[in-house]
Amino acid sequence: MFWALIHRHLWRHKLRTALTVLGMAVAILAFLLLQAVVEAWYRGVNSAADNRLVVRNAVSLTFSLPLSYLQTIRQIPGVNGFTYMSWFGGIYIDERNFFPRFAVGPGFFELHPEFVLSESERLSFHREKRACVIGKRLAEKYGWRIGDQIPIKGNIFPGDWSFVVRGIYRGAKPSTDESLMVMNFDYLNESLKKTMPVRADRVGSFVIRIAEPDQAAHISRLVDREFKNSQAETITETEKSFQLGFVAMTKALLVAIQVISVVVVLVILTVLANTMAMSARERTTEYVVLKTLGFGSGRIAILVMGESLLLALMGGALGTALAFPAGDAFVRAVGGLHDFIIPPALIGLGAAAAAGVGVMAALIPMIRVMSMSIASGLRRVG
Repeated sequence: MFWALIHRHLWRHKLRTALTVLGMAVAILAFLLLQAVVEAWYRGVNSAADNRLVVRNAVSLTFSLPLSYLQTIRQIPGVNGFTYMSWFGGIYIDERNFFPRFAVGPGFFELHPEFVLSESERLSFHREKRACVIGKRLAEKYGWRIGDQIPIKGNIFPGDWSFVVRGIYRGAKPSTDESLMVMNFDYLNESLKKTMPVRADRVGSFVIRIAEPDQAAHISRLVDREFKNSQAETITETEKSFQLGFVAMTKALLVAIQVISVVVVLVILTVLANTMAMSARERTTEYVVLKTLGFGSGRIAILVMGESLLLALMGGALGTALAFPAGDAFVRAVGGLHDFIIPPALIGLGAAAAAGVGVMAALIPMIRVMSMSIASGLRRVG
């Protein structure tokens, strides 16, 4: 009975109901997309390993370190693995086709087991200097296969570069970034020795693996003490702290995105609250008649709350359904955000936001109807 009354009330004004549901869908869609952008930004931080440390220049990330530091780092107690890497940059066709590109040293995949690569692909990568390894998502986007050549126009390292795909890695976990391209550091370094010797034998950072994660702070101090008062002092930090350094550069933007997503939900809350207030006002006489027939205030409150919740959840379901194709279109339009996904937890948050809007929008009309006496209700017109 309650369902039949709620359904009849809901579709009495079909256009108003349809527009309210559509507005709710757009709000939830925007909320999910904006929150997914923030999730994507933090995904690298959340997937960082607790047994890896990053050694970088103490001045800035843009300053390099001598490759010779590796001989000292490998002798430090507690270090049982090491490699190095440099941001390569470059442009593939045009700047819209952005994806991370790194020149890495030996041991990179051994230190990063989250990048799953077959043994044959790993050997091919190490044997061929022009070889590169790309992520599965990157390969799917551009249609690359093993043996394809990828031309890169250098900007940080000027020149026309060409790399051969010798491996396509997949992520060990859903949160693993599958949009990276890595190439052999030796190929870059040998080219620099011929063209720009002053920039050769220098790396962007060292990555070291430690035996005991709880010794991270102690080992970091040992590393930095070795290079204190040198021409290139170091800062050693956990991989998570290193990733947070990148995120901190855009923290104001991320906060703004989160604020906007909440504002969008608050705006639709006012729209839905206005709709429910209009509906309750129009049906005042009907609710009073129900009271005279023996319906208690609690049952009438269920009618008001049920209508509001159904409106909100219908809009939320539509917005969630649209989020997946809209997310794919967003990634294609923006580019570079290859690890953009809408996780189940975020869908649950969107559903909770829709339900919360439905409950809050119904509170004032529900209280007003419950507190209204039969006599005062019958005196009202409209």
